[in-house]
Amino acid sequence: MPIATPTTPRSTPDDQLSDIFAALANSTRRAILARLADGEATVNELAEPFDVSLPAISKHIKVLEEVGLITQTRKAQYRPCRIDPGPLQAVAGWAEQYRHIWETSFDRMDAYLDRIQHDDSRTDNQTDNQTDKEETTNHGAINE
Repeated sequence: MPIATPTTPRSTPDDQLSDIFAALANSTRRAILARLADGEATVNELAEPFDVSLPAISKHIKVLEEVGLITQTRKAQYRPCRIDPGPLQAVAGWAEQYRHIWETSFDRMDAYLDRIQHDDSRTDNQTDNQTDKEETTNHGAINE
């Protein structure tokens, strides 16, 4: 299956953000980034958990590198990869503009859950009071 790759990085911030999202759309690339969040790794180390060829992993790494999500340095014969937080900060900044939407939704859900819990506890108290009255009435009827 061919790897979908974003186009060559573009000049406007919106275009760059589109390229970053295109790169992040692939679960293998997201897993590679998750691994690199723990520290730098070689291509072979990044390839270990995947059941794909080394050239396929190299293509994923190239896509991530083209959009600036990772960098490769040279250490002797090794070329370790490292995550670059800059593009992820751009994604976080873009998502931040929608924070009020999900916070409002969470606030409404909290209020709803509080209301349900309050209604349930009131119902439980009424049931407990009714049970206590029935037990008292029944206990009194047995003693007679």
